[in-house]
Amino acid sequence: MLVIPAIDLKDGQCVRLRQGRMEDSTVFSDDPVKMAGHWLEQGAKRLHIVDLNGAFAGTPVNAEIVTAIAQAYPNLPIQIGGGIRNLESAQFYVDAGVQFIIIGTAAVKDPDLVKAACQAFPGKIIVGLDAVDGKVATEGWADVSEVTAIELAETFSDFGVAAIVYTDISRDGMMQGCNVDGTVELASKSAIPIIASGGIAKLADIVDLQGSAQTETGAGIVGAITGRAIYEGTLDLAEAQAYCDGEEE
Repeated sequence: MLVIPAIDLKDGQCVRLRQGRMEDSTVFSDDPVKMAGHWLEQGAKRLHIVDLNGAFAGTPVNAEIVTAIAQAYPNLPIQIGGGIRNLESAQFYVDAGVQFIIIGTAAVKDPDLVKAACQAFPGKIIVGLDAVDGKVATEGWADVSEVTAIELAETFSDFGVAAIVYTDISRDGMMQGCNVDGTVELASKSAIPIIASGGIAKLADIVDLQGSAQTETGAGIVGAITGRAIYEGTLDLAEAQAYCDGEEE
């Protein structure tokens, strides 16, 4: 299982939000490129980047920084989300050297875009499903739909989606532990690999997820995104990834 450090970009800085609220952000670095290098040194095998401004604007806003990170660390796979609502934005990031494109809001509102993107960029499209009480939220988590994450995941089952990033918004940035049960339920009902996100606070959360990933129902869990915990030091990225690597041997 991959332990994936997150870099959330707001106004050119590396921040973390609480429950997706832009007004409740903590700045951790004003040099996101340097921060990406730090996580690479700590053993990161993939980087999760979110353009928070882009998520609310509906179009990429911090694309220059993402490009700079991709150019600085060409051997570090990057998955980018936030404001990617058309094929042109996806093409831009692919050209910039980004390995995976996350489609979130547009996936809920226009599933055909996901299908077209999977055809245009095989193996590179990840769907971001952010949920409140199991219901998918869009527009930077500002709007909650009536569609459940499980229902939406089934829509994409034969599109060729590389993975689903599943975020429990109520846990995100709150350091209260990951919604393991919800993640396992989604993994058990989806043929698409699942990357867990939201609430991971300590190594025990990684242990719980890794243990679930080794069961029949949770076998689809392939990664976990962590943000605030590694920035505040309650989770050691190198230790967490080493644990997962050891379990897989």
